[in-house]
Amino acid sequence: MFGKMFDIIGKLDEAKKNVEEARKRLDHIIIDAEAGNGMVKISLTGNRKLKSLHISDEAMQDKEMLEDYLSIALNQALEEAGKIQEYELKKAATEALPNIPGLDGLL
Repeated sequence: MFGKMFDIIGKLDEAKKNVEEARKRLDHIIIDAEAGNGMVKISLTGNRKLKSLHISDEAMQDKEMLEDYLSIALNQALEEAGKIQEYELKKAATEALPNIPGLDGLL
Protein backbone atom coordinates (compact mmCIF):
# COMPACT_ATOMS: atom_id res chain seq x y z
CA MET A 1 0.00 0.00 0.00
CA PHE A 2 2.67 2.51 1.01
CA GLY A 3 4.84 1.45 -1.91
CA LYS A 4 2.14 2.47 -4.36
CA MET A 5 1.61 5.75 -2.53
CA PHE A 6 5.34 6.54 -2.72
CA ASP A 7 5.28 5.64 -6.42
CA ILE A 8 2.44 8.11 -6.98
CA ILE A 9 4.26 10.82 -5.00
CA GLY A 10 7.37 10.17 -7.12
CA LYS A 11 5.28 10.43 -10.27
CA LEU A 12 3.78 13.72 -9.06
CA ASP A 13 7.27 15.09 -8.43
CA GLU A 14 8.30 13.98 -11.90
CA ALA A 15 5.20 15.60 -13.41
CA LYS A 16 5.99 18.85 -11.58
CA LYS A 17 9.56 18.77 -12.91
CA ASN A 18 8.28 18.08 -16.44
CA VAL A 19 5.88 21.03 -16.22
CA GLU A 20 8.66 23.37 -15.07
CA GLU A 21 10.85 22.22 -17.96
CA ALA A 22 7.96 22.78 -20.37
CA ARG A 23 7.51 26.32 -19.06
CA LYS A 24 11.19 27.00 -19.74
CA ARG A 25 10.84 25.62 -23.28
CA LEU A 26 7.80 27.82 -23.85
CA ASP A 27 9.99 30.88 -23.30
CA HIS A 28 11.83 29.91 -26.50
CA ILE A 29 8.76 29.30 -28.65
CA ILE A 30 7.83 32.44 -30.58
CA ILE A 31 4.34 33.11 -31.93
CA ASP A 32 3.98 35.79 -34.60
CA ALA A 33 0.76 37.51 -35.59
CA GLU A 34 -0.07 40.48 -37.74
CA ALA A 35 -2.97 42.63 -38.86
CA GLY A 36 -3.60 45.15 -41.58
CA ASN A 37 -1.33 43.44 -44.10
CA GLY A 38 1.61 43.72 -41.75
CA MET A 39 0.95 47.23 -40.46
CA VAL A 40 0.93 45.78 -36.95
CA LYS A 41 3.12 42.79 -36.05
CA ILE A 42 3.33 41.15 -32.66
CA SER A 43 5.59 38.37 -31.36
CA LEU A 44 4.89 36.56 -28.10
CA THR A 45 6.59 33.69 -26.33
CA GLY A 46 4.75 30.47 -25.63
CA ASN A 47 4.34 31.82 -22.09
CA ARG A 48 2.41 34.79 -23.51
CA LYS A 49 5.14 37.36 -22.91
CA LEU A 50 5.53 40.14 -25.45
CA LYS A 51 8.76 39.74 -27.42
CA SER A 52 8.31 42.44 -30.03
CA LEU A 53 5.80 44.89 -31.41
CA HIS A 54 6.04 46.65 -34.76
CA ILE A 55 3.67 49.41 -35.83
CA SER A 56 4.00 50.94 -39.28
CA ASP A 57 3.98 54.70 -39.77
CA GLU A 58 0.75 54.36 -41.75
CA ALA A 59 -1.02 52.66 -38.84
CA MET A 60 0.12 55.44 -36.50
CA GLN A 61 -1.86 57.98 -38.55
CA ASP A 62 -5.26 56.58 -37.59
CA LYS A 63 -5.86 55.90 -33.90
CA GLU A 64 -9.00 53.77 -34.41
CA MET A 65 -7.36 51.68 -37.11
CA LEU A 66 -4.29 51.20 -34.91
CA GLU A 67 -6.43 50.08 -31.98
CA ASP A 68 -8.30 47.62 -34.21
CA TYR A 69 -5.12 46.16 -35.69
CA LEU A 70 -3.45 45.90 -32.30
CA SER A 71 -6.48 44.12 -30.93
CA ILE A 72 -6.65 41.71 -33.88
CA ALA A 73 -2.95 40.85 -33.85
CA LEU A 74 -2.74 40.53 -30.08
CA ASN A 75 -5.80 38.30 -29.86
CA GLN A 76 -4.46 36.05 -32.63
CA ALA A 77 -1.08 35.72 -30.93
CA LEU A 78 -2.62 35.13 -27.48
CA GLU A 79 -4.98 32.48 -28.82
CA GLU A 80 -2.16 30.60 -30.54
CA ALA A 81 0.14 30.94 -27.51
CA GLY A 82 -2.65 29.65 -25.28
CA LYS A 83 -3.14 26.56 -27.45
CA ILE A 84 0.58 25.82 -27.51
CA GLN A 85 0.95 26.42 -23.78
CA GLU A 86 -2.01 24.20 -22.92
CA TYR A 87 -0.74 21.40 -25.14
CA GLU A 88 2.83 21.53 -23.83
CA LEU A 89 1.88 21.71 -20.15
CA LYS A 90 -0.73 18.96 -20.40
CA LYS A 91 1.73 16.75 -22.26
CA ALA A 92 4.43 17.39 -19.66
CA ALA A 93 2.12 16.62 -16.74
CA THR A 94 0.57 13.48 -18.19
CA GLU A 95 3.85 11.92 -19.38
CA ALA A 96 4.84 11.17 -15.79
CA LEU A 97 1.47 10.30 -14.31
CA PRO A 98 -0.17 6.89 -14.49
CA ASN A 99 -3.44 6.48 -16.30
CA ILE A 100 -5.84 7.63 -13.56
CA PRO A 101 -9.49 7.78 -14.68
CA GLY A 102 -10.75 11.36 -14.75
CA LEU A 103 -7.28 12.90 -14.44
CA ASP A 104 -7.27 14.28 -17.98
CA GLY A 105 -10.42 16.23 -17.07
CA LEU A 106 -8.46 18.04 -14.38
CA LEU A 107 -5.58 18.89 -16.70
